[in-house]
Amino acid sequence: MNTRAFPVELLIWLSALLFFAISPFQHLNLDLCLLKNLGFSWCPGCGLGHSIVSLLHGNIRQSFQQHWFGLPAVIILTHRIWILSNNFRKSYSNNKTK
Repeated sequence: MNTRAFPVELLIWLSALLFFAISPFQHLNLDLCLLKNLGFSWCPGCGLGHSIVSLLHGNIRQSFQQHWFGLPAVIILTHRIWILSNNFRKSYSNNKTK
């Protein structure tokens, strides 16, 4: 395994949060929920993406109204990004000194 390779998971999470943060589509209210598009009336994750976008744009009340798990999701993703970036930094610096 090449420990110097940039972790793909880190790239995915960073890209997702960056896209949500600069999303020009916030006002369009696009719905990409597979279950909703298949005709189901309820989905446990519906509104989570909208909630994260609202939170990253500073609309905390609106975020909580769209889905209660938006804030915990951002905290979890931020923590995961922190862990992955620290692991990458440590492995890169260890390999550089060898």
